[in-house]
Amino acid sequence: MSAAPLDVDSVRVGFIGLGNVGAKLAGSLLRNGVDLVVRDLSPDAVRPFLDGGATTVGSPREMAEAVDVVITCLPSPAASAAVLEADDGILAGMRPGQIWLEMSTTDEAEIRRLAERVAAAGGAAVDCPVSGGCHRAATGNISIFAGCDRETFERVLPLLTVMGRQILHTGEIGTASTLKVMTNYLATANLLSLTEALTTMAAAGMDLATTYEAIRISSGNSFTHETESQLILNGSRDIGFTMDLVLKDIGLFQTIAERHDVPLELNPLMIGIFEDGKARYGGGEWSDEIVRRLEEATGLSITAPGFPAELVDDEPEERGREVRRT
Repeated sequence: MSAAPLDVDSVRVGFIGLGNVGAKLAGSLLRNGVDLVVRDLSPDAVRPFLDGGATTVGSPREMAEAVDVVITCLPSPAASAAVLEADDGILAGMRPGQIWLEMSTTDEAEIRRLAERVAAAGGAAVDCPVSGGCHRAATGNISIFAGCDRETFERVLPLLTVMGRQILHTGEIGTASTLKVMTNYLATANLLSLTEALTTMAAAGMDLATTYEAIRISSGNSFTHETESQLILNGSRDIGFTMDLVLKDIGLFQTIAERHDVPLELNPLMIGIFEDGKARYGGGEWSDEIVRRLEEATGLSITAPGFPAELVDDEPEERGREVRRT
């Protein structure tokens, strides 16, 4: 007999990693009444959750011992491996029947390796990265990819629909991470093309607010333009995503291509551009600051009045649903 779907009104969930995205995903759980246990190396990140009614624990092992589902949202595959495999890690406290949700953007080979260890401990693993920006993660309207067997997917779907609006079952473990890395590659390519487009239009004397609208209503439009171009033009560039994270993600995409003997041409150029950006401005700088390379080369300011300093999702929060291609 297959296991029943999780009851979000009674399940206890642990969440490790309260960064730019993780805090917002965990916030959706807490806001919707899920019994939540949180952990992060930063006490400042944990404090708002404790004030909101969540609890915390002293180690990943203690968390695994205390909850039904453990979620991780961490900055690198190495960080996820450490949280799982350390002496006081998740695996040390895992019980049969538990579920581990990996919501980080990670390497598909590594997620498969860790999933095997979870299965050996009697648990089930799901790689379920998110896409759509921090502003949509904050409202529970982000998209979620989920890679796992169908039975496990149906078990965790009620929980995923609390954190996201569109939930796509991508296939076996590792497929979600593969697709997520691909989408981040595309977003990076779009970002770099937009910085060149905006700078060239400024050099040609075009009004940048008009340029923004011309792109928005044309075949050149994209999700990246409607979000990141606004932050570039405002000057804040505060996308909540760093140059280090871009390099991690397009590096993972490069690894996938090399594993399958695909001779990429564009991605190595993008890696070089962001390596230069990191050398100039630091890996912790927002990824949208990559436009500064062109500002410095041309002496132009790629800014315009009337654009927001941060993105806000103005769509009402609603419970998510599975997306199926019919």
